[in-house]
Amino acid sequence: MLTMRNTFSHVTNELLDTDPRVAVVLADIGAGAFAPSDRVINLGIREQALIGTTAGLALSGLRPIAHSYAPFLVERPFEQIKLDLGHQDLGAILVSTGASFDAAREGRTHQSPGDVALLATLPGWKIQVPGHPDEVESMLRVAATGEERVYIRLSAETNAHPHPVDGQLREIRTGSARGATVIAVGPMLDRVLEATAAMDVAVLYASTVRPFDGRTLRQSIGGPEVVLVEPYLEGTSAAEVMRYLGDIPTRLLAIGVPNTEHRHYGTRHHHAAAHGLDAPGLRARIGEFLS
Repeated sequence: MLTMRNTFSHVTNELLDTDPRVAVVLADIGAGAFAPSDRVINLGIREQALIGTTAGLALSGLRPIAHSYAPFLVERPFEQIKLDLGHQDLGAILVSTGASFDAAREGRTHQSPGDVALLATLPGWKIQVPGHPDEVESMLRVAATGEERVYIRLSAETNAHPHPVDGQLREIRTGSARGATVIAVGPMLDRVLEATAAMDVAVLYASTVRPFDGRTLRQSIGGPEVVLVEPYLEGTSAAEVMRYLGDIPTRLLAIGVPNTEHRHYGTRHHHAAAHGLDAPGLRARIGEFLS
């Protein structure tokens, strides 16, 4: 089965072969996917050094890609991200795996529903949340040719079909002129389409959440009801939505992982259901909001 992570390793290995600027920095996680090379550096379980080394490679003119589980890539070395990359205005690509709770069986240490919200506190980051392995490939190839700071959030959850990843919101389903608008982020799209199949709503798809495409949102808005469905911390992009709709009468429902401690293991499907992020849970919350 083709997964986002398999696609990441395949495309990155190809980039290593074809682009002498590309380098990969690892902290043990994912090391088996890359052949030994002087541009593949495995530091062991040293996440702060992971980011520091990534910054050093960027200073030397390389285009580094750092990879690990989201909590080890974003949360643990956040100070190094802020200072070594952001404050020095260095470009790099961070690619995480595990999403919010894909590795639920590993416990809370491997969960990171707050990664996007945390990274979004820093200026100058492009934050991308692909919903399909093909979107991962497109994002990686574009990021490798640039100089930006890019975060690509991989997930075990995927949509059935890929969509363009040019940074714009995509209208996947059209509603009536007074119907609600639902913004589905990354791998939430198929669940949102299933949950709202019988509702008068327009469905917009977002795979890039920073910068947020407020222009398309304003052009697509129907009635005053707007629903934002994100696969991470609830309300992460709510302020971005309202920044572009603040002068328009709007009722906003933000759906995502609630800011609570869910002290259970299980699978990612158990966690999605517990947080109301499966199709039945979304149908109930959106239906109640629109009624």
